[in-house]
Order: sequence, then C-alpha cells, then structure tokens
Amino acid sequence: MARFRRAALALAGTAALLMAAAACGNDDSGSGDPNAKVTLSYAIWDKSQIAAMQQLASAFTKENPNINVDVQLTPWETYWTKLKAAATGGAAPDVFWMNGPNFRLYATNGVLAPLDAFDTNNYPKSLVDLYTVDGKHYGIPKDIDTVGLWYNKSLFDAAGVKYPDDTWTWDTFKAAAAGLTDKAKGQYAIAANLTSAQEYQYNTIYQAGGYVISPDGKTSGYADPGTVQGLKFWTDLIGAGQSPDLKTMTDTAPINLFESGKTAMYYGGSWDAAEFTTNSYTRSKVDAAVLPKGVKRATIIHGLADVIAAKTPHKAQAWKFVQYLGSREAADVVGRAGVIPAFNGSQQAWVRAHPEMHLQSFLDELNYAVPYPVSRDTAAWNELETTYLTPAWNQKEDVSSAATKLASAMNAALAKE
Repeated sequence: MARFRRAALALAGTAALLMAAAACGNDDSGSGDPNAKVTLSYAIWDKSQIAAMQQLASAFTKENPNINVDVQLTPWETYWTKLKAAATGGAAPDVFWMNGPNFRLYATNGVLAPLDAFDTNNYPKSLVDLYTVDGKHYGIPKDIDTVGLWYNKSLFDAAGVKYPDDTWTWDTFKAAAAGLTDKAKGQYAIAANLTSAQEYQYNTIYQAGGYVISPDGKTSGYADPGTVQGLKFWTDLIGAGQSPDLKTMTDTAPINLFESGKTAMYYGGSWDAAEFTTNSYTRSKVDAAVLPKGVKRATIIHGLADVIAAKTPHKAQAWKFVQYLGSREAADVVGRAGVIPAFNGSQQAWVRAHPEMHLQSFLDELNYAVPYPVSRDTAAWNELETTYLTPAWNQKEDVSSAATKLASAMNAALAKE
C-alpha cells in the first residue's frame, strides 16, 4: 500500500517525452464555464484506498451537483507508464496522485498546474516543501509518513535489553545491537538494508549532518563527511555481524526477517502499522519508538499529494475538488483508510486506532522531519546509489571510496537534467 510510493522511479525517457508534450500539447487555458456540468477524472493507484476516495468523490458531488468525479484506479505497476503516455499526449487525468520522486519531473515540464492559492499552514512544512519547486506549489498534501524504530519486545526481554525510547542515541543503539545479536540462534539486531533508502540510509545521513542532494537539486551530497558517516552506520552493523549480509537480505526481505523473529529491530515507516497489527506474529510483540539521535535528530518524511493537470479543460472545477481533498473533512476519511492524513491536527485518529502501539512516535518526529530528497529526474541517480554502494554493503570497498565515486556519477547525472 503506502510502501509503494516510497520507491517510485521515473521511467526511462520520461523527461524527453514530457518536454515534447509541454512544447506541442494543446494550449488549453481551461477557461470554460465554471458552472458547466462536467466529469473530472481522478487517478489513483492504491486499491485499499479506492472506497475512501469514492466516498470523498460522492460527498464532493453532493455539495457540487454539476461536478461528477470518476475515480480511476490504475495498479501501481502500470500507473506511471499510463500517466506518462497520457501526459505526453496532453491528456493527463484532471486530478491525480503524485509522489516525491516523480514530482519535479512533471512539475518542471509543464504537466502540473501551480496551486499557490491554498493555505500551506494546514500541512507540515517539510511536506509542502517537497511539492514546491522554484517557489511555486504544485500539490496539496494528502497523507504523510515518517520512519521510526520498530522493535520486537519479546526479543528485547529475552536479551535483557531495555526498550528504545526518545533518549536513545546512536551509541545506545549500537550497545543494544550487540546484546540483541545471537549468531547461534541466527538472530540479528537489525537488517541493514540498502535498497530502501527512505527507511534506512537517508535517515542516518541527515542524522549525521550530511545530505543526499543540495537544496537546489543540482549537487550530490554523497562526498560530504557527514553523509559518509550516515552510510557507515549501516555497513558497520554488517561488518560486526549484527546484520545479515546483503545476499541474505536480497533472498529474504528485511521486513520478513523481522516478522519471523530473525531481527530484533526494523527501521520502518508509519505505513507498517497496518501490516504489524494484522500479522499473527508481530501484533502482540511489536512496538515503535522515534529513531535514535545522531549528531542531530532527523527522519525522512514523504507522502502523496493531489495535483491538477496543467492542460485540464476544467481548471475551476478541478481546483474546487483538490481544495476539498485537502480539507479537514477529507482528512478524517483518509485517516480511516489506514494512512496518516496530512492536514494538521487530524492525525490523532490514526494513533488512537491502535492504542496497543506507541504510534505517536511517528507524529513526534514531524518537528524534525526532512523532505524525501529529489531532483528533476530522481530515477537516474537512484539507480546509481545501488550500483556504487553495493560493494560497500558487501564489505568489499571502503564506504568513503564508494560514496565519492557515487557523488561523481550523481553529479554527472544531475548536470544532464
């Protein structure tokens, strides 16, 4: 469900195609009669949320009888391919879901309409910033997610290790990791994953004072000393035998290792609450805490936004609809669908839904959340991260060397944007 949005990659060739679309697409100002009877298309990808989105569409139409909303579900596996084709032909849905990794590509190629009239104070600033480029806002935040430290209480109790809390630092974490590792039982402290940067290395990079990409999206931060330390947080765990090796984590996903009691801790998102509260093994054994503090506190924030197609022939009606989607009323429906609504002050219903867990941890982190790092073509250097960091995760290359090579390759990719 929500986990799909954290790893979205722009498809190869999308930038060129969208540039062509912006150059030769229909110049539709969308200045038709705002009182005309119209049907808006609303594209989403999550099957588990379709009932909630249809509920919102029906409630909106009840208040605005001249505007019908057609909720169009496209599975994640084909969502971006279909959207690219539609945008290239100048026929993107009137309103659709957008995520951070793909946002700038669509915004800077004239596919999205600016939405500067909405009140940004209703949403976390870091999430508003994620959907802002060149001073213009293009998305109204729909939901949010942060990353926390999930832990297995049974394994902590058996090892005599105190549960994590907001006093934990990297040093506390490392000491606990040693006590939670039992090679004879095939038990590790944590799985130091490489392929899910939102949950793993991006958090520790910013906690160490480093950065992934410069604020203007033009320069890599991987050669920064703080960034290197953020990467070493994970490779040191593998080197110490407190994490499985990369092959093991490739064969068995870290979340599955955690759910089978093979790891005591898991850096995971707020979206994992739905999984862990229904899994027969974890629902009585698992709880959550804020991430350990490094040089400073940080967690990666992400979340979806509702956007309007720049070439929609129904701009006035689409604007009405996205304003409704960004309302407190809509947020309450989103919260009941199992994700954290982005509207400030509406998140407690999500916390109260699972009182057996300390889900408040994920909201406490909002004060120091860092937007998911993106550029105009995030996909290009996301692939480079895996290529250049794999030798370091395999303990075959020094982290600093791998990170320096990655920075060089990433800068070359960014120069082409």
